[in-house]
Amino acid sequence: MKLLVTAGPTREAIDPVRFISNRSSGKMGYAVASAAAGKGHEVRLISGPAAIEVPEGISIVTRVVSATEMLASVHANVDWCDALVMSAAVADMRPAETSSSKIKKDGSTRTLKLEPTEDILLSIASLKHDRVFVGFAAETERLEENARQKLEAKGLDLIVANDVSATDAGFEVDTNRVSLIERNGSVEKWGLQSKSEIADRIVKWIEDYISSRRSQSSS
Repeated sequence: MKLLVTAGPTREAIDPVRFISNRSSGKMGYAVASAAAGKGHEVRLISGPAAIEVPEGISIVTRVVSATEMLASVHANVDWCDALVMSAAVADMRPAETSSSKIKKDGSTRTLKLEPTEDILLSIASLKHDRVFVGFAAETERLEENARQKLEAKGLDLIVANDVSATDAGFEVDTNRVSLIERNGSVEKWGLQSKSEIADRIVKWIEDYISSRRSQSSS
């Protein structure tokens, strides 16, 4: 199986030294890439800024910074893959204008105007074909409701939803507590466990899903 994995945050520049971003460490995405490579799959990793060692067995690692760069890299690689795991926490907004020089502190109040970044999953919807698309939903309220809306809006086969307001799960920690919501409406809730354990189970879900579809098409 050929697996394309995105991981980490993006950084959207305000000026040459400042940016807006989020709390994603990249640990979940790197764990998925490691689990897939450990099972003998061919893996390409697209990573935003993350202070994590690249797992062994990764075919290609592409480093990006901004949402625009991640968009371009996903587009350049999606035709290659059998499954895409979009675990990166891509910034939803970026500064509408970026200063080419450092903005000096002068005591005045400033307003930062934001604009939406590109929606990567929507932009590749027409390229999905028989590929498996897995997304992640980081929520602080109405977890399943918001995750289902994202799954349907973006044409996903599976969405992995987690409550990032919890202190022992989500961003910047080694554990997570997730709900897997499939396109057919089924929900599987996993209690607190390591991100590596969750990654193994996600990869196994993808393997089983692809195997099931192949069996159905050949029967």
